[in-house]
Amino acid sequence: MPPRLLVSLLIAGLALPALASEPQPDSPAVEQRVDSLLHKLTLEQKVALIGGSDGFDIRAMPSIGLPALGMSDGPYGVRVGAPSNAYAGGIALAASWDPVLARRVGVAMGRDARARGISFLLGPGVNIYRAPQNGRNMEYYGEDPYLAGRTAVGLIDGVQSQGVVATIKHFAANNSEYDRRQINSVIAPRPLHEIYLRAFEMAVKQGHVGAVMSSYNQLDGEYTAENKNLVSGILKHDWGFDGLFMSDWGAVDDGLKAFRAGLDLEMPAADKMQPALVLSGLRDGTLSRVELDDKVRRILRTAVRFGFLDRPQRDLAQPLFDAANDRVALDSARESLVLLKNARHLLPLDAGAIRTIAVIGPDAYPGYATAGGSSHIDTFRTESILGGIVDHLGQRVRVLYDRGLPSPDTVFKRDGFATAEGQPGLQRQTFDNSDFRGTPTATAVDAHVDQWKPELWTTPAAQRRSIRWSGRYVAPQAGRYLFLTAAASADSYTLYVDGKAVITQPKREGQAPLYAALDLKAEQVVSVRLDYLPDVDYSRMGLGVVPVDDLISPAALKMASMADAAVVAVGFDPTSESEAFDRTFALPWGQEALIEAVAKANSKTVVTVTSGGGYATANWLDQVPALLQNWYPGQEGGRAVAEVLFGARSPEGKLPISFERRWQDNPTHDYYDAPPHPPGTHPTVDYGEGLFVGYRWYTSHPDKPQPLFPFGYGLSYTTFAFSGLEVRPAKAHDGDSVQVSFEVRNTGTRAAAEVAQVYVSDPSATVERPERELKAFEKVNLAPGQSRRVTLTLDRRAFAYYDPEGNDWKVDPGRFVIRVGDASDHTPLAADLTMEKAP
Repeated sequence: MPPRLLVSLLIAGLALPALASEPQPDSPAVEQRVDSLLHKLTLEQKVALIGGSDGFDIRAMPSIGLPALGMSDGPYGVRVGAPSNAYAGGIALAASWDPVLARRVGVAMGRDARARGISFLLGPGVNIYRAPQNGRNMEYYGEDPYLAGRTAVGLIDGVQSQGVVATIKHFAANNSEYDRRQINSVIAPRPLHEIYLRAFEMAVKQGHVGAVMSSYNQLDGEYTAENKNLVSGILKHDWGFDGLFMSDWGAVDDGLKAFRAGLDLEMPAADKMQPALVLSGLRDGTLSRVELDDKVRRILRTAVRFGFLDRPQRDLAQPLFDAANDRVALDSARESLVLLKNARHLLPLDAGAIRTIAVIGPDAYPGYATAGGSSHIDTFRTESILGGIVDHLGQRVRVLYDRGLPSPDTVFKRDGFATAEGQPGLQRQTFDNSDFRGTPTATAVDAHVDQWKPELWTTPAAQRRSIRWSGRYVAPQAGRYLFLTAAASADSYTLYVDGKAVITQPKREGQAPLYAALDLKAEQVVSVRLDYLPDVDYSRMGLGVVPVDDLISPAALKMASMADAAVVAVGFDPTSESEAFDRTFALPWGQEALIEAVAKANSKTVVTVTSGGGYATANWLDQVPALLQNWYPGQEGGRAVAEVLFGARSPEGKLPISFERRWQDNPTHDYYDAPPHPPGTHPTVDYGEGLFVGYRWYTSHPDKPQPLFPFGYGLSYTTFAFSGLEVRPAKAHDGDSVQVSFEVRNTGTRAAAEVAQVYVSDPSATVERPERELKAFEKVNLAPGQSRRVTLTLDRRAFAYYDPEGNDWKVDPGRFVIRVGDASDHTPLAADLTMEKAP
């Protein structure tokens, strides 16, 4: 095809076969082209380029042929203003322990991005799982930095192979969502480098990630977008990152400080690195033109490397909804499911021996492919657990369904409140100020407080108001009652019962529904007052009361008692687990009671849980024989769950987290919440657990309460055995690679996958180190009776720790122990290694 005709067709937007899109390797030619483009820009154009435009774009510069480069949220898939494909969430992908799968998911995401003209995928996220409450755990890759790094490198390689820039985030120490824009993380140098920066370092050095995004929080007293030691020092100098460092949306506080720290691009616009401010600093010499050129060069280098100046980014030959990508979504769900309990070998269920199965619970339908916030994706279709079971069984088995619990909207519409005068409902008083002062501007009686809208990131009201509902509630019978409340975004409220505050929602970026459980006597009258401060100019408040005895649907219990087996699908959803707020450790309201009631009605009850991490199980786990963790499994999650429940596939996921029995058992328990702080100061979290995050704590402190399910754990429908460990050389020098070889055998009767995990212990270290740390792993698929010799390589970093004084990684000579097994607390193979100083 003549070149001129090819260009004409591209401009016309005709569907052509996918163009070559691998990013160009570094070369003098790339740098020469970047320099040529840079020299064509005026000072004003350079300054304009370091601020985003149109919400999600790098600004176009037509004079040098640079198009607008579009970005999209991307931890689960390509989140655009139209349906897209949702893959297993970050923690689910980590539970697969399969970097090859991660690469396949990355390739599929890259194809989805090209089909939509997206240049930058804003993912993956690799912040470490410290505690289960973090509302964004579902996006990240668990508690171990090596597992997180290997998973991220696979995904990055896949995304960038399609000519799309992957963006590693959130750099760094964004390990909670509660008040994330204000919180200050204080971390000692060793845990900072060994735990919280390691996956970022792997993404840069091994994944060659094209872009890095800041976090919102402060690190050691400085916002990460303005932290020169973190950005110019560690990221750019120590790691040699020559790509693009951008801010998270609205994460810059001081534009001049961010400029000097090394921020290359402020998103979504130059709100703080304002052109007039930057130009003034450049002209009076307080800002460096060399530093400006470096920022622009990084933007241009990325555009040149990824071919953005040489081809359309939108590939019209790539389908928006691709059957091949849907298969990748299915495989990502299949490999991520973790079977946590299987008493009496209840699973897999035998479809030939079952005539009726009951599927019950708020997470059974609809399907929750993703959680809330910027990771939420509206899919073309999502297979729910109910749909997956029905499709899998066909007409062989009757599938009965009931939600089991009322929806919040239903509770908010329940009667039972009365005003002081006895009128049904609650008296509403509206004040034209934010503190209930003076005479109300409006007074009315609301039959129900049922305006709840689960919104996020809304526009604040220009005129602040406060709203108070008051009245009483009469308990129809003696028992336990749930008082349920819900608002949205930055709304705040306090619910008082008999003058006592029982629920308080402070003003924060986001929130989930809350509840309080109170014991009331028959005909007991309690006063109720709800003080509400909406952040918007309308009400989105919900309030309701329901007796616990009325929570569970009688139809659900009848179905459970009629069925041969029951599946209870519970957990969180986009309204209760999301970016911008932390969730509860307990399951959402009513769900524990539902599990207990169904288990009492049917002894063959399987519980499946949708969540981004651990949750409370103490009240119900011993009452159910089987528990399946399905995370947020993407659009094909329901199909994957059905395949495991009925034995079409053996579960193969392994926990990327330690699953505590109680929140108090978690090593971060005493350090996770920020202590009270004076007004106008930042809440500070001191990472007092240091290096001892997750399994590092539990294996180092066997005398302390141990996890319910350990890191690396996951049941299978078959059994495996490890044998024949060899470590070569047995005596090595600092800097040598060490080969670890062993046999894995499938000793059961089903084909399945096992994850062989290699941990390294350093008992002769001169500094404090965890008892063991994950340093290698491999997923092995084996037929019944089949065995395979696995050989893994440990490099120098597998034995090293960070030395703050030398700002380098150090290996202490002496004895090391290599451990091999299938979980952090189950390593049946062990061998010694002697490490000597380098000759």
